[in-house]
Amino acid sequence: MSVQAPPTSITTRIVRVQAFQILLVLIAIWVVFAILEGDRFATVGNMRLVAQNAAILAILGVGMTFVIITAGIDLSIGSVMVFSGVIGAKVMVAQGGDGWGTAWLGIAASVAAGLAWGLVNGVLVAKAKIPPLIVTLGTLGMALGLAQIITKGVDIREVPLVMQSKIGYGNAFGDVPMLAGIALVFLVVGGVVLHLTRFGRHTYAIGSNEEAARRVGLKVDRHLIAVYAISGGLAGVAGILSLAQFATTAIAGQSQTNLNVIAAVVIGGTSLFGGVGTIFGTVVGLFIPAVLQNGFIIVGIQPFWQQVAVGAVLIVAVYVDQLRRAAAQRGGRTNVLSRLRGRESTSNEE
Repeated sequence: MSVQAPPTSITTRIVRVQAFQILLVLIAIWVVFAILEGDRFATVGNMRLVAQNAAILAILGVGMTFVIITAGIDLSIGSVMVFSGVIGAKVMVAQGGDGWGTAWLGIAASVAAGLAWGLVNGVLVAKAKIPPLIVTLGTLGMALGLAQIITKGVDIREVPLVMQSKIGYGNAFGDVPMLAGIALVFLVVGGVVLHLTRFGRHTYAIGSNEEAARRVGLKVDRHLIAVYAISGGLAGVAGILSLAQFATTAIAGQSQTNLNVIAAVVIGGTSLFGGVGTIFGTVVGLFIPAVLQNGFIIVGIQPFWQQVAVGAVLIVAVYVDQLRRAAAQRGGRTNVLSRLRGRESTSNEE
């Protein structure tokens, strides 16, 4: 007769979720800075600034979450973001004018450029069977190099005024920064697609076991191409939003973007081994470096310590994920052994 473990309560399961644990860490960080510099840190204006600074990374994080859940990686998003912004800026400069007509052409060009790089990544990963790390490392250099060739290494600073006033520094729903509002839309849509649609279920299935997904009839190659295309397209969106926020391209200013986004996604509970992850966890993971950087500046600590803190949290997050996977594997083996012993006891009784 096999013995079953007692059912785990809902509260216990929630506490064990890494995204919830990281949320507690984020709350603790916020409380510390609020105690140290409450008059300057814990204000509505400062929280708006933090949300605005995290908005572009949040959009990139949606695409990266999908990619990492499939057990892939996209190192090229920072360079694709720069390249897309350059293409969008070039189109708007060629068109001329400061109105929405010019802006929409630039937006379309930027998204199309990002989507094209995403399709290249997806085809090389899915069809050519080149490891994602190598593919996206190669396109990282290619996209950035082409952006520098197109601009001759000089940033483009001619951005339509409507983009700066309405998107870069505009507000939505009162005092909510427009960038944060746009990011929220992408986060909600990304969360719905990932958690409530067949596309999301297939994403988890491929990340959990690609070969098993193929055997049950999933079109794995087509799905992987779509996932990398989503990541590239969102990098194109981020490129045009960066252009609107800073009124210039950032050819030399996104060298750490890919690593920051990957770190945030993994810190939020998305497993580098694939098959596990949530958009909510990604959001929490993104706000940790944003709050740290903001708090360090206000308190007077060198912001370089942010990289040290985020790096430490990243290592701990990956270690916790490894422990969780090992425990799950041991639990699976234990359940199999229990069932086998139960069958043996039944046979002996008969």
